Amino acid sequence: MGTAYDKYAHEPFAVTADLAVLTLRDGALHVLLVERGQEPYKGHWALPGGFVQPDESAETAARRELAEETGLSDVSGLHLEQLRTYSEPDRDPRMRVVTVAFTALLPHPPEPHGGSDAAQARWVPYDTAGPLAFDHDRILADAHDRVGAKLEYTGLATAFCPPEFTLGELQQVYETVWGTALDRPNFRRKVLATAGFVEAVPGAARLTGGRGKPAALYRAGTAATLHPPLLRPTPEGRPA
Repeated sequence: MGTAYDKYAHEPFAVTADLAVLTLRDGALHVLLVERGQEPYKGHWALPGGFVQPDESAETAARRELAEETGLSDVSGLHLEQLRTYSEPDRDPRMRVVTVAFTALLPHPPEPHGGSDAAQARWVPYDTAGPLAFDHDRILADAHDRVGAKLEYTGLATAFCPPEFTLGELQQVYETVWGTALDRPNFRRKVLATAGFVEAVPGAARLTGGRGKPAALYRAGTAATLHPPLLRPTPEGRPA
């Protein structure tokens, strides 16, 4: 048998899980932030998250920290996916810390409250979030880019909508996340031409203001990916 492995041969480091939780509130993209109650960066705003315990996975730690720091313990409809790993040696002044970051989408967010080592928690407009503690500005920007890209190729936009929604409400999701206005007739045509993206709710309609007729209602379809993709406009205003 070979020489036993020496677990003390390498300098120890910690693993954390951080969450960029996004939602739409009052027609604007918002992110869930916590005010740090302890050093380092005490009093600064940051993404919720914390250290992964020896007996849990990174995703389990992410969900636990979300509950402990924001009070959002029973969140139905939470779409959580791994974003990437951040491992720069100097990203945490305490010690070497590697974080596994997650992006979470919450369609109907309750009001959070601070807990554990978070002094308070609140929904903050994405455009005014920052500067944040650690490298959380970078994590948040990467999460926004990921969500924006996934809106092109998947039906993820419906996760921001109520169970039954109008095409106008769906368009607002795209415009808010992408930060650009879309042509209404063109958007409607593309959505309805994409198989499995949305399904009409028979006989259902909703008044949306003005003097027009009630708008038809739709629900999320069954397609995992969009064919063809719904590409965002380029800076010149043409489809990408």
